[in-house]
Amino acid sequence: MTDSTLRALPQPEAKSTDPLTDLLRAGARDLIAQAVEAELQTLLERHAQLKLPDGRQALVRNGFLPERTIQTGIGDVEIKVPKVRDRSGSGICFNSSLLPPYLKRSSSIEELLPWLYLRGISTGDYQEALGALLGDKAKGLSANTISRLKQHWGDEHREWSQRDLSQKRYVYFWADGIYSNVRMGDRLCLLVIIGVTEHGHKELVAVEDGLRESETSWTELLMGLRARGLGKGPKLAVGDGALGFWRALAKCYPDTVHQRCWVHKTANVLAALPKSVHLKVKDALHEIWMAETRDEAHMAFDRILVRFEAKYPKAMEKLTKDREELLAFYDFPAEHWVHIRTTNPIESTFSTVRLRSKRARNCGSRETTLAMVYKLLEVAQKKWKRLKGFALLTLVVNNVKFKDGVQVLDESDRNAA
Repeated sequence: MTDSTLRALPQPEAKSTDPLTDLLRAGARDLIAQAVEAELQTLLERHAQLKLPDGRQALVRNGFLPERTIQTGIGDVEIKVPKVRDRSGSGICFNSSLLPPYLKRSSSIEELLPWLYLRGISTGDYQEALGALLGDKAKGLSANTISRLKQHWGDEHREWSQRDLSQKRYVYFWADGIYSNVRMGDRLCLLVIIGVTEHGHKELVAVEDGLRESETSWTELLMGLRARGLGKGPKLAVGDGALGFWRALAKCYPDTVHQRCWVHKTANVLAALPKSVHLKVKDALHEIWMAETRDEAHMAFDRILVRFEAKYPKAMEKLTKDREELLAFYDFPAEHWVHIRTTNPIESTFSTVRLRSKRARNCGSRETTLAMVYKLLEVAQKKWKRLKGFALLTLVVNNVKFKDGVQVLDESDRNAA
């Protein structure tokens, strides 16, 4: 084996069990392209003073090399490396340290450009990780190039956070917060909202730096959405019991219906109970939110209180204080219940972010951590599935009434039928 040959890869498993592997496979091409672009910009700036007699730049872009494939631990990735043209005749060319001409395969996923996720680690750690992939050739990837890439992702998030929303309409919101350790003594709270459009497509609406999911932070976020054109709020918002979000929502979008997440509520109730009764209480809670009608849900609610309130008043108080908000979903299409009873659409995405943030415990800055999470969510968004029963969203937007998940027909509708 020569010095310019990377060691052979272990064969990847037929089916990945790591959600990060799936994310990398989906987004690796764009991420690598950004990294190579950062390298190219560094080269162009280094020779920016090189001019032709007429004042034009001597070193300019000149298209791309033919597309080629790199075998990685997460599958094949097609890449294009840009070219430059040196019109001064000095012989300057662009050779990517990240993707040298000989590179045909990379190392395992644990060594595959972890810095592309902007983990906020130091420049030295970035170069160490790239060294595992490229060997001595990674030394050409300068600190300036790495800093440029980090800045690019931060700029990308800031630009996205100021995008115009006047043409957007979201029917449902899922809201939650995630905490990440940035550095010793500095804990970041990320406020995230995912929305579903009138056509049933789930979209990342907001991801911002907050303060302990406080009312002030959520109000600033929601008012920012209004200021950028999102004048009409969602018909329904789903979230946990954090009061900050609900108070802010009531101020910014007072007509939005509140739905408490049943997964969060179940966890909160069980946390106040001895383990010996967890299974019984969990089954009883299941009878509430799986009831076919609101009346049946209320009856199941009453049954659980009769069974457990005397012995476990604190646990039952956690349940009863949000009774109406837990059953709000009955006024929306039954086809949507699986989506709007819980914050699972956002929790499943957060699970990846939490895992990655945990591995990135020593991120260098709040800005870099925020950019990292934004990129993870942006990549994950490409795989989000359309809402079931999306055709019914038009009815919801037009204020058609539903009772127990079924459209309520007025007298004229009945006569026509």
